[in-house]
Amino acid sequence: MPTTANLAHTPLHDWHAAHGGRMVDFAGWSMPVQYASIVDEHNATRTAAGLFDISHMGRLAFHGPDTAKFLDAMVTRRIADMKPGQIRYGLMCNADGGILDDVLVYRWDGELQSMPNPPSFHMVVNASNRQKILDWLVDRQVEFAARTEDLTHSTAMIALQGPLAIEKTDPLCDCELTSLRYYRGIATRVLGHDCYLSRTGYTGEDGCEIICPAENAVEIWETLHESIEESEGMAVGLGARDTLRLEAGMPLYGHELSENINPLQAGLDFAVNLPDRDFIGRDALVSATEGARPVRVGLQMDGRRAARDGCPVLEGDKPVGTVTSGTYSPTFERPLAMAYVKPAVSAIGTPLSVDIRGTQLPATVVPLPFYQRGK
Repeated sequence: MPTTANLAHTPLHDWHAAHGGRMVDFAGWSMPVQYASIVDEHNATRTAAGLFDISHMGRLAFHGPDTAKFLDAMVTRRIADMKPGQIRYGLMCNADGGILDDVLVYRWDGELQSMPNPPSFHMVVNASNRQKILDWLVDRQVEFAARTEDLTHSTAMIALQGPLAIEKTDPLCDCELTSLRYYRGIATRVLGHDCYLSRTGYTGEDGCEIICPAENAVEIWETLHESIEESEGMAVGLGARDTLRLEAGMPLYGHELSENINPLQAGLDFAVNLPDRDFIGRDALVSATEGARPVRVGLQMDGRRAARDGCPVLEGDKPVGTVTSGTYSPTFERPLAMAYVKPAVSAIGTPLSVDIRGTQLPATVVPLPFYQRGK
């Protein structure tokens, strides 16, 4: 068991440790990588429900009359026209178009008794980038009538994902969760506690995420856990969270995303709104030369050996790219990977190979995402 004395703890840390969570250092936080079996936790999320502590993610709130204008100048996705309750995935870039982080931006909707002056927007950022993004925003908000507030340590964030997630959460909240559309959120009460509830997730499944006061996290978590256990759901650690998001073709910062990669080569064009607006990195993205940089693709392999981050991708004996994430897929029972390859070999069906510790194993370029839930 690793020493966690110098790591940050989420409000649910003691629960994880008491219930068999194997705790590891993740971006400076002590987090459970698994409880028993990564495959069991993965499959439980695909077939029933998986409960995730995502309190390590950064949670930022924004106040002031210029907030929409401020965020519109920071994020690749249009923010100024968001309606209350809308949530949008976007990216924050440096002046060269490199990705500082991928983020979720929420336009606040609803009222909470404990928060008479709620933020107009809030944002969820990756744990490893929280301080970087907070500093970036604070440095630039001086040009606007806007203020950024870090709520990470005063709140918790819990995700319930899977086919049963909505029906298990709905009876606990004051809103009608079943009618809340995907990528929408609302201020409501869960078990009588003020929360912000959104129909979002990072697994490829339907589900919801709850931002709640830190002091209420254990009660909400334990109630959800007890409810899903009756239906073969379970708590899920970072290991299965990674296999789930990879099957869903979702990029991970530090793997598919970095300051050396721009959103267009990452295949995230949908999250870049160029016309009639300006944001940091826009000019670089407008002038980006198509076909000049490696692009993100999915790779399907035979056998059972999984490619890992950094494995070379080859066409014949010629290096043409690098794996950024790979796993043995519990859903498809075969190795899958995402990689950046030269545009000339990125077409669907292109035969390639991956070098795994000196052995070249056949791979084929396939569409992303690998997995899509049934409608």
